[in-house]
Amino acid sequence: MQELGKQAAELIRDGSEATFMQDVVETSRTVPVIVDFWAPWCGPCKTLGPAIEKAVTEAKGKVRLVKIDIDQNQRIAAQMRIQSIPAVYAFVDGKPIDGFVGNQPGSAIKAFIDRVAAAGGNGGLDEALDAAEAMLAEGALADAFQTFAAILQEDEGNLRALAGMIRAHLSLGELEQARALLVLVPAGKEDDPLIASVRAQLELAEAGTRLGGTAELRAAVEANPANHQARLDLAIALAAAGDAETAIDELLELFRRDRMWNDEAAKKQLFQLFDSLGPKSVEAQSGRRRLSSMIFS
Repeated sequence: MQELGKQAAELIRDGSEATFMQDVVETSRTVPVIVDFWAPWCGPCKTLGPAIEKAVTEAKGKVRLVKIDIDQNQRIAAQMRIQSIPAVYAFVDGKPIDGFVGNQPGSAIKAFIDRVAAAGGNGGLDEALDAAEAMLAEGALADAFQTFAAILQEDEGNLRALAGMIRAHLSLGELEQARALLVLVPAGKEDDPLIASVRAQLELAEAGTRLGGTAELRAAVEANPANHQARLDLAIALAAAGDAETAIDELLELFRRDRMWNDEAAKKQLFQLFDSLGPKSVEAQSGRRRLSSMIFS
């Protein structure tokens, strides 16, 4: 308990006009500092304050927190143009870089701290990227997008952040915006697995949009199983709709029926689909094994 109290004291402190330069401005040159402007009479502050303290403690040293009572430090509040509270600002390299006003849910506080930690360049990029990718997986697209964008501002060549922003656009169905981001890929990194994956996802999504729904294509295949083009189109539409497993099944069936059809279209489409899923995908790994078995049988 004493160790936890000591850790909290190092990460969180009450600030004042006399200590603001040292606690906030100077300290932020080495580690990001979050400033919480509050007052004892402020109801929302009583909820937000403990939530921020908890999130800062869980960040394990990536950021610091300084709490400023505006009643006791009116000059600082005036200089920062604080008009309503709670008001929270983040400082990096001696300057405010981000902030918000009013109470926030825990997920938004965590996303804010992840962005600030990433902007500080203090070694927390991997953790911030992990957090952003988790947000993306959970459907918190706005928070994920903001975190990826903050990381790219600090490290413009970060492929994980760039790929994450592209995936966020794809999740929103914003295909044009996703393709526009591909121009930001650094020279020589065009074939990086992360970029290859999102490019393949984008191409499948674009093809799926042109093909439309799967019901009509499924009916065409069932009416004529030898209709290779309909089966290929069905697989692409399934992949674009997120049903990778069934898409792989259809492409493997097409490969089994005629592996040389249309310049080995089934195998080429399978490789694109595997790329879109990424090397860690269980579906891609299984599909590759099944394809290899068919090739060498």
